[in-house]
Amino acid sequence: MKFSRKVVALLLCLLNSRNHFCLSQEDGSDSHPTLPKGQESCKGIFIMYNFISREKEYPREKNATAQSWAFNSSVTILNMGTTELKAWKIFIKFQYQEILVSADGAVLTNSEDFPAPVGNGTYLSGYPQTDLETSIDTANDFRKIQAKVKLKGTQFGLRSPKNPMPKTIKLANDGYKCPSPTHKSSSMYLCCVKDKKLKANKTITKFLPRQKGDLLIAYDVTRAFVNNYLVLVTMENKNALGRLDHWNLTWEWTRGEFIETLKGAYVRELDTSNCLNGQAGVYYDQMDFSNVLNCQKNPIIFDLPPEKANDTQMGKVPYCCKNGTLLPTTMDGTKSKAAFQMQVYKLPPDLNRTVIYPPQKWKIVGVLNPDYKCGAPIRVEPFKFPDPSGLEAVKPAIASWQIVCNISRPTTGNFRCCVTFSAYYNKSVIPCDTCACGCEDTTQCNPDKRAMLLPPEALLVPFHNRSVKAKAWASIHHFRIPKPLPCGDNCGVSINWHVSSDYKQGWAARMTLFNWRRLNFENWFTALQFKKAGSGYERMYSFNGTFLSKLNHTIFVQGIEGMNYLIGLTNGSDPKEDPDVPGKLQSVITFKKKGVLDIAKGYGFPSRVYFNGEECALPSRIPSTGIGFTVNLFLLFVCKILSFLLIGRVNCGLRVN
Repeated sequence: MKFSRKVVALLLCLLNSRNHFCLSQEDGSDSHPTLPKGQESCKGIFIMYNFISREKEYPREKNATAQSWAFNSSVTILNMGTTELKAWKIFIKFQYQEILVSADGAVLTNSEDFPAPVGNGTYLSGYPQTDLETSIDTANDFRKIQAKVKLKGTQFGLRSPKNPMPKTIKLANDGYKCPSPTHKSSSMYLCCVKDKKLKANKTITKFLPRQKGDLLIAYDVTRAFVNNYLVLVTMENKNALGRLDHWNLTWEWTRGEFIETLKGAYVRELDTSNCLNGQAGVYYDQMDFSNVLNCQKNPIIFDLPPEKANDTQMGKVPYCCKNGTLLPTTMDGTKSKAAFQMQVYKLPPDLNRTVIYPPQKWKIVGVLNPDYKCGAPIRVEPFKFPDPSGLEAVKPAIASWQIVCNISRPTTGNFRCCVTFSAYYNKSVIPCDTCACGCEDTTQCNPDKRAMLLPPEALLVPFHNRSVKAKAWASIHHFRIPKPLPCGDNCGVSINWHVSSDYKQGWAARMTLFNWRRLNFENWFTALQFKKAGSGYERMYSFNGTFLSKLNHTIFVQGIEGMNYLIGLTNGSDPKEDPDVPGKLQSVITFKKKGVLDIAKGYGFPSRVYFNGEECALPSRIPSTGIGFTVNLFLLFVCKILSFLLIGRVNCGLRVN
């Protein structure tokens, strides 16, 4: 007896139905899905997570929580509504310390590389199928209304009979409401519907509206040919405190593309080996690859110096050539944009003028700048360029994508600058926290101990040379000396905030910047946020200060002419005896008191500090009104009892005499 392929697939699905639902009769997303009971009535986006299989990994562990398992699962997203789903995105709340190794049919929304730790959950965006059309517009073409993602990864801490299911799954696109998923054996599913409370956008467009973010990157295709296209990449700083210096931009080509020419920027490596030894060398067998700029899968792009701005071969691109500087508009709006143009060659099967895929996994970094997390490219309305003739006409791009990058707050050990606190009413300085900016070598120090209090002069000494001063200060004031000593902060820049006076009408502070790196900082800026005292800002003497009430009551600080250049670390006068000398700048700041403010109880110290857009680590304590900051109450109580006993014994002896 002979059976057709579809019948055999259906029988296998039924035999395996005890473990998971079978959503398709064949292994393609173009086949008609078999929905769970009751889900045929879904009028929105149907999502289903299917656990498929898992097996033990090496090494084999006796402890179940330490044993790793390789798992395979799938996610199906089906548009059963009447509205096209643009740039679909889902959230999966994993719970077993999962490490995602691959996601066929999707990319990590935060542009991270695989393998990626996703134990606290992760967002996935569709790629290459980013949009899900409707059944009405496609005559029930499941290749266009359905996406299937195959997941492969590692998880920990679950015994063999159980299935490593996530806690929950949902659609992450705006305008949809998702209920809690239904769990059945090794599957979970739900139907997300349009939020009726959300006001519908009256302007119906073919593409998604442009999004807001801290750094916006535009990928605008200006000319398209059969096998190549010209694209203008524009970066715009939208954060009032964001900044990039000597930026490096990278992405990942996913379809074998390569860069032939660049204007307005350049590549770190002129590498064509992937073309010569790959598919590009076979297809473009007549091309002279010595003239091709870069064939790397992950090229690194950097900005050109200003002297290249009018170079006919490398420059002549608006907003280019600022030596990698992207300043906030609060500082200089003319330097908040950067742009470059490149010619990109494609490979089969994408040899069509209209078939263009933007690169994925965008990342941008600077020198001592904020950490930007970039999302996946989303298709947006084509950008309209002014007509080069100068007439009142516009020329739309052939296609436009937008990449939104947002600043993420640093976590403990990942800061790059830090703050120290001191005050006129206390002799000690509270240093930066131990390992505030990370610790590589902890063999000679303790990364878990609280940083020791310091004398003021120790702030001028690199942290690895402060041990003698810290121990001497502790001995003088009877502070406990831990063994081994706490590690340093390892921060490239430190800022000392010193409360210098406090009187009835106001108060004053002194801010000092220390540069512990060999790199010079030109046109630096800092930003200070206070809980209550910031609105009383009056004047800054050696720096320029601006109070921004709409930006969380921030005081924006930058150097005046002659003080806007923070030099790097220099060698001491005698390298054998004198430590290196940091670059240093200082200014006094005065405030008026508005209302009742107890400066010594914390109002005189900033709640957040930024340097060149990077948030700095703050000490976990503030100076107290005594020389020390920690008092052992038990020892104090014992001392008082002993003193009373001693006085009593002395008095008793006097009476006897």
